[in-house]
Amino acid sequence: MNQHISPVRTGYSACPHDCPSTCALEIEVEDGRIGRVRGSRGNSFTAGVICAKVARYAERANHPDRLTQPLRRMGAKGEGRFAPIAWDEALDEIAHRFRAAEQAHGPETVWPYYYAGTMGLVMRDGINRLTRAKGYSRFFSTICVNPAWSGFLAGTGKLAGPDPREMAKSDFVVIWGTNPVSTQINVMTHAIRARKERGAKIAVVDVYRSPTMEQADIPILIRPGTDGALACAVMHVLFRDGLADRAYLAHFADDPAGLEAHLATRTPEWAADLTGLPAEEITAFAHAIGRTKKTFIRAGYGFTRSRNGAVAMHAVSCIATLTGAWQHEGGGVFHSNSAIYAWNKTMVEGLDIPITARELDQSRIGAILTGDAEALLGGPPVTAMLIQNTNPVAIAPDQETVRRGFARDDLFVAVHEQFMTETAAMADIVLPATMFTEHDDLYQGGGNQYVILGPKLVEPPGECRSNHEVIVALAQRLGASHPGFEMSPRAHVDWLLQAKGRGTVDELEEKRFLDVQPDFDTAHYVKGFNWPDGKFRLKPDWAHSRYASPGKFGPYRDMPEWPDHWAVTEEANEDYPFRLVTAPARSFLNSSFTETEGSIAREKRPELLIHPEDAAGLGIGEGDLLTVASARGAVLLHARLFDGLRRGVVVAESIWPNRAHEGGRGINSLTGADPVAPVGGAALHDNRVRIGRV
Repeated sequence: MNQHISPVRTGYSACPHDCPSTCALEIEVEDGRIGRVRGSRGNSFTAGVICAKVARYAERANHPDRLTQPLRRMGAKGEGRFAPIAWDEALDEIAHRFRAAEQAHGPETVWPYYYAGTMGLVMRDGINRLTRAKGYSRFFSTICVNPAWSGFLAGTGKLAGPDPREMAKSDFVVIWGTNPVSTQINVMTHAIRARKERGAKIAVVDVYRSPTMEQADIPILIRPGTDGALACAVMHVLFRDGLADRAYLAHFADDPAGLEAHLATRTPEWAADLTGLPAEEITAFAHAIGRTKKTFIRAGYGFTRSRNGAVAMHAVSCIATLTGAWQHEGGGVFHSNSAIYAWNKTMVEGLDIPITARELDQSRIGAILTGDAEALLGGPPVTAMLIQNTNPVAIAPDQETVRRGFARDDLFVAVHEQFMTETAAMADIVLPATMFTEHDDLYQGGGNQYVILGPKLVEPPGECRSNHEVIVALAQRLGASHPGFEMSPRAHVDWLLQAKGRGTVDELEEKRFLDVQPDFDTAHYVKGFNWPDGKFRLKPDWAHSRYASPGKFGPYRDMPEWPDHWAVTEEANEDYPFRLVTAPARSFLNSSFTETEGSIAREKRPELLIHPEDAAGLGIGEGDLLTVASARGAVLLHARLFDGLRRGVVVAESIWPNRAHEGGRGINSLTGADPVAPVGGAALHDNRVRIGRV
C-alpha cells in the first residue's frame, strides 16, 4: 500500500532573537511543522553560518512543554497552579482588571512591559501603540544597549560605522568585549576569512579566556571594568611612539592636543596596575594597532555592562580616530548599524498619539513594583501589567526585590509567553504566544545591514496567538483606537517598507532581504562625523548625550571630560573579595533555549568559573557546591576550576532558570539595578561577591 509522503518545502525567514547577527534563515517545513534550519548562503553577512542553538530550532518550536491555551492562576502567586480558560474569558478578565486599576489610580498605574524575546518590528514594538492610545506608563528600555550606544554616540554622533563585512578585508581584527563564538558566530566568519585570505591577526580583549579568545592570535586578558584604562594606554603609546595620524586628527578630531596632554600620565605601566595585563603586552598591542592601518575594531556590548561602560566604549572608539583607521576599507570601529534604518513607526507604535505619561525604567522593575517613589517618578503605584517578549523574574537585575514586587497581592499581571517561565508562573493570566515562523514580521540587523522579511510559514500549535492579535483584541475591549489596530501584521510590514521607500512586502518576499549598507564615504565618515563641525569628539559632552532618554541617570555629572579609567565600578573589598561577571552562554540566549534538551545537555548545570589558585586558597575543589553572595542576594553554583582568569575574578555563564539552581535563586540575585551614567542601563557584569563552600 502506498503511503502519502508530504513534500518538504523551504521557507525563508530571519532569526528573531536578541542578537546583532539577525541571521537570514532557510527553514524546512513538512506536515505543518518546521524541521532543519540553515543559514542563508545568499546573504553575504550570514554567509551560510548560524549558531547551533538556532540550527536546532525545531526542538524549541515543537517542544511538548509549549504553552498552547490560555490559563488562569488557581493557587498562590508562584505556586504554579493554573486552569485552562477560553481566550475571550482571558481577554475580558485582563481588560476588566486594567479598567479597575485605572479607575482606582489613573491610567499610569498600568505598565505594559516588553523586551527583545522577538526583535521583529511589528511583534516587539506594537505594544507601545496600546500604551500610547490608553495613556499608560511608558517603558524606557535600559537593560541592554544604553551604556554602549551612549558611549559610541559620544564620539561619532551616529550609531553606525564601517560595513561589518569589511572585517574580511582587514589586516588586524580586534574583537573587544564580546564573545562572538558563543553569541555572534558570523563575526568570526568574517574575521577568520581575513586571517585565511590576508594573513590578518586577530586580537581578543576580554575578562576571561572565552571560546573566542581561544581562537585569538593575540589574547588580551584584563580585569573587569578596566577597558577604558587599556584604551587610554594604547592611545598614550600611539602618541608617544609616533603612530598617531596627526594630519587626520587635525582635520577630523575636536582637540587632539588636549587629549595628548591628558594621556601623558596614562602609561602602559599605569594601565598594567589596573588591568592586570603586563605593560609590555599593552605596548605590543598598541604597536600592532598603530602599525596596521587596516585595523578593524569590533566593539561589543559585554564590556559596557559596567558602571563605567559608556566611558569605556567612547575610549575604545577614540583609538581608530588616533590612527586614522576610519579612512581605510577594513579599518575603523564598528559597534552597531542601528541608525541606518530610520523606520517610520507611526503605525506600529502609534507615535502620532500625543502622550505625557511617565516613562518607567525597565531595569528598575524591582524598585518600581515595591513602591520606590523615586523609581515611580512620583506617580501612582503600578498595579496592572501586560508582559510580552521578556522574563523579568529571571533576567532583571536585583532579583530579590523583583520577586517581592511580583508577589504583591494587589498587582495584576498578564503574561503572553511561549513557555511557563518564572514570570509566567507569577502571573494571574497566562496567554500562549506564537513563535517567529508562526506570524509575519520584519527584522533589521544591528550587527549588519540587512532588512529581512520573516513571513508566516506554519500554523501555530493549539490556541497560540501573536503579540499583534493580543494587542488588537485588548484595544477593542479597552476602547483604544488607532489605524494601526485595524492593520494586519503583513500590512504593517508593507507600511514600514513603503514609508521608507524600500518597496513593498510582496517585493521583499521575492527578494527575501535587502542590503541597505550606506556608501563607503558615509559609513567611514570620510566627509566628517555627525556633528555640526564634522569632528569626532575626543572630549565628549556627556551632559548633552545624543541618545534618546527621558533624563540623565547615575552619576553623570561626575563623568570624566576625557577618555579615562573611571573608577566607579563595584570593586572587590574585604567583605566581598571577588569580581563577578555574568557572561552569556553558548547554548542559551538570555533565558531562551533554557527549555530545550540539546542546549541543557551542552551547558550541563549552573557553574562558577574560578581560578585554581583562588579555589585552593578557599579549600574549593572541582564540582564543589558554592554559595556566591553579593550585598543584594546569594545563589548556589558548582565550582569549575579555570585558569583563564585574572586572580580575584570569577565568571558565571548564562541565565539559567531559577529552578535550575539548587536553592531556587538565579544569577541576577547578585546583580544591581542602580542606573549607569549617563542614560541608564544595568551594570550586569559589575559585581563584587564573596564565595564559600556549602
